[in-house]
Amino acid sequence: MSVIKPPLPPFTEETALLKVRAAEEAWNSRDPERVALGYTEDSEWRNRDVFLTGRARIVEFLREKWARELDYRLRKELWAFGDDRIAVRFEYEWHDAAGRWYRSYGNENWEFAANGLMRRRFASINDLRIRPEERRLLPPPAASSAAA
Repeated sequence: MSVIKPPLPPFTEETALLKVRAAEEAWNSRDPERVALGYTEDSEWRNRDVFLTGRARIVEFLREKWARELDYRLRKELWAFGDDRIAVRFEYEWHDAAGRWYRSYGNENWEFAANGLMRRRFASINDLRIRPEERRLLPPPAASSAAA
């Protein structure tokens, strides 16, 4: 059975925005297996200076990434779209094991297969050291367990 991940190309502004929100939500889960399910089995990536191919390698890459980039929080914004392509700009915040905070900025170019899975992801990313009080991407407040 073939995997289908709506919305499918060709994209409209509405469906491109849905893809961007779904990607943001998946990446903010920090669950490598969940994220990898959005990509084809042979998906090609460039992430900074790392080139990789395939879902298994994506999972390995994300495990390593989130072991270094702690308390990762991401926001993506639709930049442009075409029939089977979407461009986004993004920022995310994280800290290292020493407690130093960073904001990373970048652009991604995505290409999708007909089944809605991403077959190519090319990301350019730059990091900026920030003070903790400069953070903008704070996690949502924890739900209160107190009864109303």
